Amino acid sequence: MRILFITSTRVGDSILSTGLLSRLIEENPKARITIACGPAAAPLFGGVPNLERIIILNKMAFSLHWVAMWWLSVGKFWDILVDLRNSPMSYPLAAGRRFRLTRSRTSGHRVAQLAAVMGVTGEPPAPKVWLTDQAREAAKTLIPDGPPVLAVGPTANWQAKIWRAGDFVELTKRLSGPGGILPGARVAVFGRDDERPMALRVIDAIPEDRRIDLVGHIDLMTAGACLERAAFYVGNDSGLMHLAAAVGTPTLGLFGPSLEEHYAPWGPLCAVARAEKSFDEIFPENFDHRETGSLMDSLTVDVVEDAAKDLWRRAAGVSA
Repeated sequence: MRILFITSTRVGDSILSTGLLSRLIEENPKARITIACGPAAAPLFGGVPNLERIIILNKMAFSLHWVAMWWLSVGKFWDILVDLRNSPMSYPLAAGRRFRLTRSRTSGHRVAQLAAVMGVTGEPPAPKVWLTDQAREAAKTLIPDGPPVLAVGPTANWQAKIWRAGDFVELTKRLSGPGGILPGARVAVFGRDDERPMALRVIDAIPEDRRIDLVGHIDLMTAGACLERAAFYVGNDSGLMHLAAAVGTPTLGLFGPSLEEHYAPWGPLCAVARAEKSFDEIFPENFDHRETGSLMDSLTVDVVEDAAKDLWRRAAGVSA
């Protein structure tokens, strides 16, 4: 039995789709799995059970990446084909059961929208990342046993969603200082290599003996294993936020010009701190993600600190 699962280019959306993939694997434990996704998300799927192949969709002119996917997929019979990209070249592939995400999406959180593609009723399946033993061993070296770790994600894929570095600096001091949720904690900073300029002020503000600088130094799978070792995560609305939630770390997402109704971190140990202004008030009429600066200034450090304390108390109650 074979399953072809076509998911997103973006890391966050790919992570949110893993709940549906997990359900498919549970229901078909002997099926061989092929994943088609973008290059940024591909490392997430290296530990998927019974993985046969990952088809990396490198974007090409004239959408020729879909032709490349078809060429690598044709000639096989797919017992189940799930297309979360509504791609044109999945139609000609031979499939027993076929599920597609169409433009007429179900309202609500993205996880619920994706569950509706296959008619899943009840609680939508939660995102899951299959961490490899190799990634977990690497994480033990990067974050050895010791004081608890506060994980921070001060970057995002567009500037408008980025809470200012000075606010992150103040927050980490409060959360890891006397009276904070994690007094004396080490602070691990996460992000891609190209995002390092956004994170440098936060990195430099952490005392060297408590600093764990992971920005640009690890792949996505290892990042997931490192986040699994953290006691708490706080960060902008980004793929890292969804990764932290998927590995079970208490996760606080910071929102302003994006809708938490659709993209809040998913899970019982997740929460959101939203800017004081509503989405409609924040989002400018002529928004350009390449040019617009931070739209997070109405989110105060006090509000985020209070949200972190509330989530920490809730997490402590769950683990008690």
